[in-house]
Amino acid sequence: MELVIDANVLFAALIKEGTSAEMLFQENLRLYAPEFIFVEMHKHREEILRKTNRSAAEFEKLLELFERRILLIPLDELKSYNTKAKAITPDPDDAAYFALALRNNIPIWSNDKSLKEQKIVTVYNTAEVLKMLDVHD
Repeated sequence: MELVIDANVLFAALIKEGTSAEMLFQENLRLYAPEFIFVEMHKHREEILRKTNRSAAEFEKLLELFERRILLIPLDELKSYNTKAKAITPDPDDAAYFALALRNNIPIWSNDKSLKEQKIVTVYNTAEVLKMLDVHD
């Protein structure tokens, strides 16, 4: 299964140990993200560390593992999809995720309910992805 992964899914995996983090390592899951996603993680590093029991070293190690699992796509490769992405996304901050989904013709994995308001790109939340992967705790 191929999905565009939204930053909020990574935030959840970094903050709370368990299913979300484990799902990222499923062999049958191929994940894509705009190239800036890990910049976002580092930008919110202190906030993430405050919300978790992880040490800074654990945070960096986990982030490094996630970086190996997610194929980052340069923004210049998404340019031709930006206009349509901006027109359909409920949140302009998520336009790059929509552009990538349009480019690859794949769904987005996000826990942002508002992204489901549009009908062009399929958006799955973590529970839906979990069910499709048939992963159990």
